Amino acid sequence: MDWKIYTKGGDKGQTALIGGSRVPKYHQRIEAYGTIDELKSYIGLIRDLSEDNDVRALLFEIQDRLFTTESLIAADSEESAKGLPKLFESDVELLEKSIDKMNETLPELTSFIMPGGHILASHAHIARTICRRAERLTIKAAEEFAIDPLCVKYLNRLSDFLFVLARKFAYELGGKEINWKPRV
Repeated sequence: MDWKIYTKGGDKGQTALIGGSRVPKYHQRIEAYGTIDELKSYIGLIRDLSEDNDVRALLFEIQDRLFTTESLIAADSEESAKGLPKLFESDVELLEKSIDKMNETLPELTSFIMPGGHILASHAHIARTICRRAERLTIKAAEEFAIDPLCVKYLNRLSDFLFVLARKFAYELGGKEINWKPRV
């Protein structure tokens, strides 16, 4: 199969959802899965920068689940979604187990922390904020369209995972976690 990079189908500001319906490129579904694509790409950067093979493998798996999430959001009907990969509760549980495992080695969190402390921690914090935006946009789209609730749940847990991953990077790579001290 010869895949062309350009199709010219979007030259007038529309794109096709899975199922064939055409929508404007600013459609709520496009905003949601486009932001997930941004997140998936940013996680790829973190994966490439990390030297921890376990983290790299987990981030690759997360990128795969994000592809699944994008396709579920892009399906224009239940019929269109039938042949697509699915998210499972076990995908959310993997994130929760990973969070718990990382937290075992981290100091107790007693304050809000400033994003930063190490270059990889900073990247993980940026990914976390992209994830939160993707979650908000997916929730907004789900108010109008049928979107698998596991998409929202997965994004919610993933943002928690990315927060703890940022802490892990700062702690294990010799960075410094800076507590926020509100000026009152």
